[in-house]
Amino acid sequence: MKDYILLFLILLFSSNLFAENEITIESPSGNLTVNIKTENNRLVYCSSYKNEHIINYSNLGFVLKNNDSLCFFRILKSDKVSFDETWKPVWGQYSSIRNNYNQLTLHLQDTRKNRFLDVSFRVYDDGFAFQYNFPEHNPEVIIISEESNYSFSENNKCWWIWADYNTLEKLYNNTSLKEASHVATPFTMKTAKGTYICIHEAALDDYSSMTLKQDLKDSLSFKVNLVPWADGSAVKTSAPFKTPWRVVFISSSAGGLAESSLLQNLNEPSVISDCSWIKPIKYIGIWWEMHLGISAWAMNSGRHGATTENAKRYIDFAASNGIEGLVVEGWNTGWENWGAKDAFDFVTSYPDFNIREVVEYARSKGVEIIGHHETGGDIVAYEKNLENAFSFYNSIGIKYVKTGYAGPVNPPTENHHGQYMIRHYNKVMRTAANYKIMLDVHEPVIPSGLSRTYPNLMTFEGVRGMEWNAWSEGNPPSHTCTLPFTRGLAGPMDYTPGIFDISEQKFADKRVKWNGPDTGKTSVHSTLCNQIALMVVLYSPLQMAADLIENYENHTAFKFVSQIPATWDDTKVLDAKIGEYIVIARRKGNKWFIAGITNENSRVISVSFNFLDKNKTYTLNKCFDSENAHFENNSIEYVMSRETVKSTSDIKIRMAEGGGFIMILD
Repeated sequence: MKDYILLFLILLFSSNLFAENEITIESPSGNLTVNIKTENNRLVYCSSYKNEHIINYSNLGFVLKNNDSLCFFRILKSDKVSFDETWKPVWGQYSSIRNNYNQLTLHLQDTRKNRFLDVSFRVYDDGFAFQYNFPEHNPEVIIISEESNYSFSENNKCWWIWADYNTLEKLYNNTSLKEASHVATPFTMKTAKGTYICIHEAALDDYSSMTLKQDLKDSLSFKVNLVPWADGSAVKTSAPFKTPWRVVFISSSAGGLAESSLLQNLNEPSVISDCSWIKPIKYIGIWWEMHLGISAWAMNSGRHGATTENAKRYIDFAASNGIEGLVVEGWNTGWENWGAKDAFDFVTSYPDFNIREVVEYARSKGVEIIGHHETGGDIVAYEKNLENAFSFYNSIGIKYVKTGYAGPVNPPTENHHGQYMIRHYNKVMRTAANYKIMLDVHEPVIPSGLSRTYPNLMTFEGVRGMEWNAWSEGNPPSHTCTLPFTRGLAGPMDYTPGIFDISEQKFADKRVKWNGPDTGKTSVHSTLCNQIALMVVLYSPLQMAADLIENYENHTAFKFVSQIPATWDDTKVLDAKIGEYIVIARRKGNKWFIAGITNENSRVISVSFNFLDKNKTYTLNKCFDSENAHFENNSIEYVMSRETVKSTSDIKIRMAEGGGFIMILD
């Protein structure tokens, strides 16, 4: 009995001590601080960066099924650890990444029931994150609501898209925080003092994806809103389990956000022991011609694009022009039954496409074929055929697969971004790894850094990409100037840039309208130099040059495309303003690639080379907008030049409206 009394007094003393005093954890440099305490038995946190208050005290906790509130806690104890390592990714923006943080773990007891919860905070120099851990065995945990929230200190300027539970393909809004009522993540903002913040999540596995809803009583406060199941619950799982990390990127500059490796660092190391088969590549495709309506996916259209003959044409071009891969869409039966249940079996080719012959021909030319699994949203059918489909590709030597989920989800009661689909995407990811297949996922859930743990999960769409320029009003130039600081913070994106026929008029007589939004006045809203620059600015380890090969053949500017790598050793954002312009430098080996893009306004940029080796003189080849170039009426004019530069050099370069440039230094 004395032992129990002593333990009770220790716990009572500890809980009172924690209740009266904040627990503080700082980043390694001391610039970023997170404070945690209990306030009326609610666990709350706040954060400051370089003496600027960023987030006011904000709540943590959950509501479980039957209105079971898991929101009131006493702190039993806390643990602090520091961690510092340098690790090497299989591919990425860097060949090595430093993972340096201080971590605080709070061991909590529910004040209303005899149960426990742990909350960990990791604080880096470029942001912080927190994660819940349900440590006790429980065969059923149903979360109705996650009560985590972010109470911002002021009415920040922000960039956001509306939180649609089924698509991420939207143009970004630029408003004040008070005007952003329900947002998808990444959610990026800038304070009045010039600090940049972005809210996202990391290590999203068996959970629901996160949106953020504005508090009706406090327009500067946003609560985590989990995409629900059909029955209204948010997460169905069993304990022990850990939630995704709730991530806050923080930087003094817009470029600092884009340079961050915070998301990768919050995921676990690769579970694939031998990653030698995982290789980034550039690719072309039998794809853009379908979006233009020049050809079609289905054979019964009379305009079938995926024929053996057409594939060999593309393979020959790739082999002659430094392109390592070719994606072929519409090779398999089922497109004629689009939207029907069990339309695709993923292994049966149309009679005019000999897949084995095409793969063998590509192999003889040193070109990889990227297979295609379009599900039309029929998840039930895809999972039924999944093993057979990957086994088939593996058996014929296809190592890359592009998946697609255009269309409503089957079962129709579930949301595209809910836990049901997250389980599916991650099942596909793990199955592909078993068959040594790399993935390019279109219509995905938002990426969360899982590519560190499964490096075969290489790139994602999840963005309003190039295809919208083929059959809608298209994307304005400001769109791609916003993406590196919003969607780009979630991970690689298969935006599919590289269009050279900007006006889309070269084959206008062959185009057939097939998509509702097509007004007949479509074009790509950028200059040709902007299109080349996008292949450096928007990172993807599977990087597409998306245009028809007819528009690339014998084009002098295509030599810049041929040289661009698909993975990098170093990345530096030289100058940027969200939604207006970005200038970025990336290095592969001893060669630097510097690219810039601008929005609807022309501008002159000064490029300093002070990051170069001070003892070396570099040859610089550049491709930039002509004096008369303009994204709307003179989009294809460009100038190429050659000169030498040193680390002390400084070059001014003009970008036309909707324009850009690329420089290659070696």
